[in-house]
Amino acid sequence: MSFALHPELVPAIAQRMAAGPPPPPADRGDWRRLRADGEAGLAAAEAGLPESADIGRREFTTTSHEGARVSLRWYTPPRSGETPEQPGPAVVHLHGGGMILGSVQLFDRTVAGYVAESRVPMLAVDYRRAPEHPHPAPVEDCWAGLAWLAEHAAELGVDPARIAVMGDSAGGGLAAGTALLARDRGVALARQILVYPMLDDRNTRPDPVLAPFTGWNWDYNYTGWHALLGDAVGTPDVPCAAAPARADDLTGLPTAYIEVGELDIFRDESLDYARRLTAAGVSTELHLHPGCPHGFDRLAPAADIVRRSRADRLRVLRGL
Repeated sequence: MSFALHPELVPAIAQRMAAGPPPPPADRGDWRRLRADGEAGLAAAEAGLPESADIGRREFTTTSHEGARVSLRWYTPPRSGETPEQPGPAVVHLHGGGMILGSVQLFDRTVAGYVAESRVPMLAVDYRRAPEHPHPAPVEDCWAGLAWLAEHAAELGVDPARIAVMGDSAGGGLAAGTALLARDRGVALARQILVYPMLDDRNTRPDPVLAPFTGWNWDYNYTGWHALLGDAVGTPDVPCAAAPARADDLTGLPTAYIEVGELDIFRDESLDYARRLTAAGVSTELHLHPGCPHGFDRLAPAADIVRRSRADRLRVLRGL
């Protein structure tokens, strides 16, 4: 039996198609067009989410690689009472966008929703994007956000032993890269939460079995990786902080949660990363969602398969 879209996703996709055909796909290497189209899609999806107006938001900045200033947004749930609360967990959130698009603002409701439902505060890092800022700028910005949170843990009411990193797509790859940097720089993380992560720059050749289901396709993937790495993409010279699938040693990394769709072009690299983590002695929870393409949770937020996926993410967040 061949692959098929999950039946709960079909009506939402059909509704989108009925509204009009999607724009022609961006050409391989056209990061400007891919950014414009991708950010328009993110904005539309974000507009359909609740605002979570009771979530606190505070703006900070920190210094990153080569003295660059990076914006941070600190999200907090409402206080549960007048009694001062004990230090608790927190999460560094890294948005998706193929290394070339997205922003904290374009994921504002997404992050606020996680905080509202989990009651775990989050620090969103507005990392610099490629190609204007190639590797190592994005992952170093993410590391700078993590280091800032650890440094300010006491004043923010955070237990530094209960800090996790989380991201989806490119943000998932950056979360994995940040976890590698944290290990090598002596900062212990509580968990890495990787949602359909972008891990391997070598994944640029189409799979004809998956091709009919892709939104984020192999041309787009090449565009994103090439923007980040330049002509080093696909060569042996790519560092593991940029493409975590390149890491030879996964020992000593934090406990992992990984999920990916069966029809996602990141499926095999996610499954392999989970396998290698467990082989390295890293406790790993893995979910492979049948019939789900990349970004399935944004396609049909009300579908049961999406609700189940979200419940798993919230369970892991609350477990911090």
